[in-house]
Amino acid sequence: MIHKTGLNAVLLAGVALAVIAQADRAAAQQAGVTQLEAIEVEGRGASSTGASAGDGVAPVQGWAPVATTTGSKTDTALKLVPQSIGVVGRQQMDDLGAQKTDEAVRYSAGVFAQPFGEDSDTNWFYIRGFDATQTGVYRDGMQLLSYAFGNFYQDAYLLERVEVLRGASSSLYGGGNIGGIINYVSKRPLDHDFSQIEVGIDNYPTGYGAFDINRVVPNGVESKLGALPPVWKYRVTGKLEGGDGYAKDEDGVRGVIQGAATYSPDAGTDLTVYANYQHADQTHGGGDFLPYYGTVKRATSVDGTIDLGRIGRKDNFSDPDFDRYDRRQASVGYELNRDLTDVWTVNSKARFTYADLKEAQVYPFGWGFQPRPSAGNTALSLIPFNHHTKSYSFTADNNVVGKIDAGAVSHTLLFGVDYKFYGIDETQASFGSTYLDQTSKLHQAGVYLQDQIRFGGGFIATLNGRYDRMWLDGDSNPLYGNDVSLNRGRFSGRAGLGYEFANGLVPYVSVASTFNPLIGYNPALENGVIVRRAFKPETGVQYEAGVKYAPTWFSGLFTAAVFDLTKENYVSGPFNAQSQLGEVRSRGVEFEAQANFTENWKFIGSFTAYELKILKGTSDTRTSLKGEQPFLVPEIIGSAFLDYTFTTGSLKGLSLGGGVRYLGKSEATQPNTVKVPDATLFDVAARYEWDAYKVSLNVTNLFDKRYVSGCQGINVCSYGEGRRALLKASYTW
Repeated sequence: MIHKTGLNAVLLAGVALAVIAQADRAAAQQAGVTQLEAIEVEGRGASSTGASAGDGVAPVQGWAPVATTTGSKTDTALKLVPQSIGVVGRQQMDDLGAQKTDEAVRYSAGVFAQPFGEDSDTNWFYIRGFDATQTGVYRDGMQLLSYAFGNFYQDAYLLERVEVLRGASSSLYGGGNIGGIINYVSKRPLDHDFSQIEVGIDNYPTGYGAFDINRVVPNGVESKLGALPPVWKYRVTGKLEGGDGYAKDEDGVRGVIQGAATYSPDAGTDLTVYANYQHADQTHGGGDFLPYYGTVKRATSVDGTIDLGRIGRKDNFSDPDFDRYDRRQASVGYELNRDLTDVWTVNSKARFTYADLKEAQVYPFGWGFQPRPSAGNTALSLIPFNHHTKSYSFTADNNVVGKIDAGAVSHTLLFGVDYKFYGIDETQASFGSTYLDQTSKLHQAGVYLQDQIRFGGGFIATLNGRYDRMWLDGDSNPLYGNDVSLNRGRFSGRAGLGYEFANGLVPYVSVASTFNPLIGYNPALENGVIVRRAFKPETGVQYEAGVKYAPTWFSGLFTAAVFDLTKENYVSGPFNAQSQLGEVRSRGVEFEAQANFTENWKFIGSFTAYELKILKGTSDTRTSLKGEQPFLVPEIIGSAFLDYTFTTGSLKGLSLGGGVRYLGKSEATQPNTVKVPDATLFDVAARYEWDAYKVSLNVTNLFDKRYVSGCQGINVCSYGEGRRALLKASYTW
């Protein structure tokens, strides 16, 4: 058994210096030219995009979000972005008991989360049918690219929001999954003092303790309007958890700490520096890499003479003496927002992240490497696997925003340039032999512009354009000795048009293209020798039409959308056995509701139905997959959760809620030969708050339904998580 080393948590200090030359305002008139109508301008405090500065990253009140920065890189009212967007705020995460970010979006439209069941070390997302886990995850608007096991785990306790931008986003971010992206919004220093401690334990049992402390340093200067905003504010957040996991022999300890400080020397300047560190020392659970016959269906031989039943959901086939998961990860960065004039604001941010991951596990792969047991194969094949992966990422984004009101037409202009770098150094081994030892480096630089235009009384036009250039270098591999390089460039864009009615109804249409560079390699046979070829960047186009409704008489957002998107150079399959298929289309409908109906009633609900089809492509065995459905993801997903809070009488402070989640059928193999059945799950929640105290109980999969969340082939299926009961208590002062 691995000896636990404990937690080594050190808060990294980050210092970022930025020098911005303030531009002087000037006005000039040309003789003989007719003088134009005076132009009115707005500072950061008010915006023609329907939101004030900071609204897009501020805490969400209740369950109903108002604004976002994810769909435009500017503070914009959600109803005015010409794409479908969902925002899960901190209160919704807490009320529903979400401890991981993929748990936070289980009730969001278009998102298939946790496809591999209970997984304590990775957050998994599929959006509109496409994998967003590696290229579609962002934090504070900057990509957290990952490849293979070189990912950057993000703890949900450090976040203020988890946002889902559905559809193509390359024109803003220079990449990202065409089906959509996930943007984590960090907890930031706020304008008031508070402290919170929280403890919790579940039925596995895993327990945790957490704290969140915010402090403000008063300005001490008075003006005619009262005290000036604070010059300094800072926030420190941390969490330590450990104990047993869901499966047999699964245990571990992990901790994370984050510090952030904001300096505001005047009302038009904010500089925030932050750093975080986390360490995880765990052993794996079971429940995945399991055969279809033994999970979805009973493990019987073809002739029916052998019946081994089903594999237990808590069975763990790894070796406790061999198994390990050790992650050490750190991140440091800054954000600067500076008003140059009443019209123009400059925004600059950058982040460096590093992770060192050592992992070892024994996992099963079929009955004697076959899908069904037979007389000579009644035990699962076991494969030992270990890797050591170091990954590092640097991202920077600099832009200027101009807000101009020229009579009947107003503009919010965005001009920017960004750069991102991702590197990975990895070794992988099995049965005592190293089969992979390689490094990969991806550079990407882009320039972009956007214009959000208000005109004609209620029309909203959004126009985006961007050009990207990417460079990929991959070297060394025992199986394929050749180095690989790739250099590509491409334009991407978005155009959207909507109309805002006085009652809060906004119909819209949009079209967007994507350019998504990948890290990955295909083996190819050249002159009798197997060589590597880099994956081509994914490209595609999405068409979307919908309607958003933000009622004027209560807080809420309702969205309905139809979409048709096509991805070219689509990659499918488990790692190290992937194929770049060709072209896949996803078309369907989505509905989402988030509402604070009254101070008592809150509601979230969603429904997604789409058709996912391979339009052209072949498998790695050269089998034609045209007309087939990609495996793993269901084509129908639905959910609803209703919450009631007593605000008067003897039950004042008590809240009760319940929800239902539906996962439709999915394909288990490519070509499609067998299916994974659908599943309906129920969740409940209860909270009681008095004075500064809160106690809550959340139970997910209330009836402990046994189900398979998905399969990536006949021998790679995963059980969904069983019943989990989480008891939490917190004190805030």
